[in-house]
Amino acid sequence: MQTLMNESELCRCGSMDLCVTIKGVSFLLQAGLGILANILVLLAYVHIALTDPNLQPVDMILCHLAFADLLLLLTRGVPQTMTLFGLRNLLDDAGCKVVIYTYRIARALSVCITCMLSVFQAVTVAPASGLYLSRLKAMLPQLVVPTFVALWFINMAICIAAPFFSVAPRNGTVPPFTLNLGFCHVDFRDNLSYVINGIAVSVRDFAFVGVMLGSSVYILVLLHRHSRKVRGIRRVQGGTMETRAAKTVVMLVVLYAVFFGLDNVIWIYMLTVAQVPPVVADMRVFFSSCYASLSPFLIISSNKKVKARMVCAASDQAVDNKDSNVKN
Repeated sequence: MQTLMNESELCRCGSMDLCVTIKGVSFLLQAGLGILANILVLLAYVHIALTDPNLQPVDMILCHLAFADLLLLLTRGVPQTMTLFGLRNLLDDAGCKVVIYTYRIARALSVCITCMLSVFQAVTVAPASGLYLSRLKAMLPQLVVPTFVALWFINMAICIAAPFFSVAPRNGTVPPFTLNLGFCHVDFRDNLSYVINGIAVSVRDFAFVGVMLGSSVYILVLLHRHSRKVRGIRRVQGGTMETRAAKTVVMLVVLYAVFFGLDNVIWIYMLTVAQVPPVVADMRVFFSSCYASLSPFLIISSNKKVKARMVCAASDQAVDNKDSNVKN
């Protein structure tokens, strides 16, 4: 009987080790590939900015989106991966407050900038039928930076409560109404604070997602109306670039909406229980970080400017290696 119990415990431990390994590798691939892709997008846009100072509003927004997603992965994906691989006591209370606050801002900026991207692109492709819309189109390049500044200040103010609830993990059991992130705990003390925080975050996110979906539907309607004029549009380079950019924006919005839906289904479940199972928290972290890790690949594959800079960099590297081999 004792032998059977020992074998059962060994099997249980083996399956748990396998699950932890799978989760660790999944988070490692997600964070590693996402960080690398976002850095490549940022470097490509830095090169574009140096060679072409007059960046289009969409390019400036995509560059800022890559930065926000990079910040998100660094403050959530990296520590989560390190925790899953067995590293403990990564941060003290002060470190948790800084990391959680930065993560909350980065996550908020990701949804806000994606919304901003869809709205700006909808204005760009909209037919200039009135004086107001024509003026708004002309003002778009001047509105990008002030909008960035406003979004940073607004989200920094909204997320200011996050550090007060963030603490380093303590030995023992996790208290009720606490989000166990592994590397840090977010302790809401009571059910009211827990639910209010969840509702506030969800309302903000749903509002921005609603605006971006509405803008994307408007873009799709315009593209559908002009589908019969594709030949005429292709004769003008600007029209082709705008159409391609609009399709990229719609794909980014759809990508965000899919993972946003999965994230919030899990989040709503988490609001209904006092003690959240670790596997559920890990699933939410994984899905909430998927957009940040996959969006740069979509930008690279659909944006000719970014792709051209990467091809150029790869060609230059190949030439340098060839010259080095010839000299040797």
